[in-house]
Amino acid sequence: MDLTVIAYVIYLLMSVALTVWVARTLSRNGRVFLEDVLHGNEKLADAVNHLLVVGFYLVNLGFVALYLNGHGTVEDARGIFEALSTKLGVVLLVLGAMHLGNVYVLNRIRRRGAMEREQVPPVGPQGWVTPSTGA
Repeated sequence: MDLTVIAYVIYLLMSVALTVWVARTLSRNGRVFLEDVLHGNEKLADAVNHLLVVGFYLVNLGFVALYLNGHGTVEDARGIFEALSTKLGVVLLVLGAMHLGNVYVLNRIRRRGAMEREQVPPVGPQGWVTPSTGA
């Protein structure tokens, strides 16, 4: 078997495994954060969490597939390690960027909700006060 094909197989197996692991970790630990962002609405938090995971898989696995194409042939074991380190390093950077992007957007949503809650007075108005004339 050609060493380039072996490098491709290893790259695909490791990239898919890393993507699945990151997605599951983010899904499991991000649910609590989503519930806070969505003011305790568990059903909505689960739905948004599932949609985020599906989008995460689509974007990252699509990138993994597009990035599969190599720039040359692998001729020895050193070439396999060099090709894999470059490809997996880029995949890990993309996974990290996707994670940071998701956290940034959700944190902005959470902040906006907190600011809206602060703008509502804790007690409603109870009547009118006539202004004094200051005599």
